[in-house]
Amino acid sequence: MRTAMLTAIMCAAVSTLLVTYGMTAPGKVRALVVTGGHGFQREPFFAMFDSFADVEWREVQHPQANDMYAPEQRDSYDVIVLYDMVQDITEEQKAQLLATLKRGKPLVVLHHALASYQEWPEYARVIGGRYMLSEQEWDGKTWARSTFRHGVVLKVHIADPKHPITKGLKDFEIHDEVYGGYWVSPDVHALLTVDHPESAKVVGWTKTYGKARVVCLQGGHDRLAYEDENYRTLVERAILWAARRLKE
Repeated sequence: MRTAMLTAIMCAAVSTLLVTYGMTAPGKVRALVVTGGHGFQREPFFAMFDSFADVEWREVQHPQANDMYAPEQRDSYDVIVLYDMVQDITEEQKAQLLATLKRGKPLVVLHHALASYQEWPEYARVIGGRYMLSEQEWDGKTWARSTFRHGVVLKVHIADPKHPITKGLKDFEIHDEVYGGYWVSPDVHALLTVDHPESAKVVGWTKTYGKARVVCLQGGHDRLAYEDENYRTLVERAILWAARRLKE
């Protein structure tokens, strides 16, 4: 009895410390959500993250965001979630981000982050996709500027129903922004596809970079996506799977 009481007291004390000092509760994945360079509906976007039972998040905005890849910052988060659209990054920050990924820190890329770092080709190779902000030579061919349109109802097909991110999900419709004419690397593993004349076919995929798992979801423009249960499930599972915390 005495031992049981001491154990209970110690557990309560640890719980108090976790709350008092803002430490991550056991089992939570710490997501570093990177924003900046593109407007978005903040309240419903972060309400989506609040709904994730196993994810704890914090936001970091540009220009400070790229400093978070420095060695002394890497242990403060478990997974990087990019929801930014920026072009400025120093050579040192590039090297730090690549080193962070090669060491195994996972990455989730959402929506307009496909268009970041147009002057840094390795970024597209990291994430497995590239939205073209202008006509350009890429991957051995000339690409026209990519396209977009708001307010499109898309029928999304589950391309791999056995993957942990999509397991149990059925094909669904979502009201979102469509992107067309963007590059998707041939070495990605397709999770989601659409058949729409204004959209690229693959709209969700996984890949690896170094030791890091990478997930990219093209969708996620506004609250109509953020509040969609299928989209929420995909984002939450993408974070957990990338962090190797989702049952295979």
